[in-house]
Amino acid sequence: MELIPKKRVLPNGLNLLTLSLPQLQSVTVMLMIKVGSRYESDNLAGISHFLEHLVFKGTDKYPTAFDLSSAVDSIGADFNAFTSKEYTGFYVKSALTHLDLSLDILSQLVCFPLLDEREMAKEKGVILEEIKMRDDLPMAKIADEFEILLYGLTHLGRPTIGYKDKIVKMKKQDFFDYRNKWYFPSNMVLGVVGGIDQIADLEARVFKYFNNFDCLMAKAKDLTKLTFKQDKPLVRLVKQTTQQAHLCLGVRSFPRGNKDRYVMAVLTTLLGGNMSSRLFTEIREKRGLAYYIKSDISTYFDHGYLVCQAGNDLGKSGEVIKLILAEMVKLKDKNGINQKELNKAKDYLKGKLMLALEDSKSLASFFVEDLLLDGKIRTLKQVVAGVEKVTVADLGRVSQAIFNNNGLNLAIIGPYQDQDRDKFEKLLKL
Repeated sequence: MELIPKKRVLPNGLNLLTLSLPQLQSVTVMLMIKVGSRYESDNLAGISHFLEHLVFKGTDKYPTAFDLSSAVDSIGADFNAFTSKEYTGFYVKSALTHLDLSLDILSQLVCFPLLDEREMAKEKGVILEEIKMRDDLPMAKIADEFEILLYGLTHLGRPTIGYKDKIVKMKKQDFFDYRNKWYFPSNMVLGVVGGIDQIADLEARVFKYFNNFDCLMAKAKDLTKLTFKQDKPLVRLVKQTTQQAHLCLGVRSFPRGNKDRYVMAVLTTLLGGNMSSRLFTEIREKRGLAYYIKSDISTYFDHGYLVCQAGNDLGKSGEVIKLILAEMVKLKDKNGINQKELNKAKDYLKGKLMLALEDSKSLASFFVEDLLLDGKIRTLKQVVAGVEKVTVADLGRVSQAIFNNNGLNLAIIGPYQDQDRDKFEKLLKL
């Protein structure tokens, strides 16, 4: 069965996406706003994430955090939020019979937060602790350090969580101004995904809860496209007392929506996307050099990258780096990938996609993000077709394009000294 969401625009400009899954007795309502840390001014770095926290502290109808959580717990539902560099999202997942309460709670979070100053003061402390926690978790911190290496202290390179000195200075008016600038209906997509086939008045129900915005038909400002020039390998050495080194080694690739998006998905799966991938097999299984080793891709509207990440013994970082580079070299060789390996990577991706069909939240996230960021929806059939079209020649062509000496980037955390930088720089050769 092909899943094709329906989309429409409500009278106030809100983009509504619905998908019926008749076999489910649950429903996910998810709303994403096209604003994240990339949109912030320098003096408000981290406000998107802070606001995401703050709305859960009370709304007009549910004035305390306890009132909100009690309403959700009373129906056995799940609710949460997330912030990225290019969007912010909120969702409630519940039994279908509680759709109205889910819509009510979600609309309260997005449209009617109290933004109480006392709660704001307390939540500043919470976020500062979150920043400390991330600093104490090199496995998480290294991802931020890698993006700083790629993008510098631009809006794209800044950590989404922000900085301590900016967080403590934020005032109530900052949040009101920020919401008024970005939280308006035409800058949002609301997805309702689940067993909704029997609900004839769904659009009316949604509009009942999402028809009260202070700012209605405003026009969102486009992001400024950033450009970066790299003509040599780059190393970011982060000195920290750890018992294990954590590193990210990667290359710049393509922005979101690029014609080779499916080639990149297959390539990173084959390289380090699962437990039978090349990196996992060579570095963990054969040599026992790392507890975790993986590769992944990240894409933004104007940029993207492929990164390999590992946590290994402090004295083994050089060996791990050499092994990662060796696998990149193999991928560039015209005979470096065989059809059997390609087919396995494709089947893995398609299998993961099929598993997503069983979860309304996963489907809501996939379709809502597509519509919000690209202005259109890919069906799952189209995604499968895109994966199926990838050839051995495509993988070789893209590998040749992205894996090159001048494009290598290494961020590493550990108790290293300045003289270690030269050692790591000399390793960055393909």
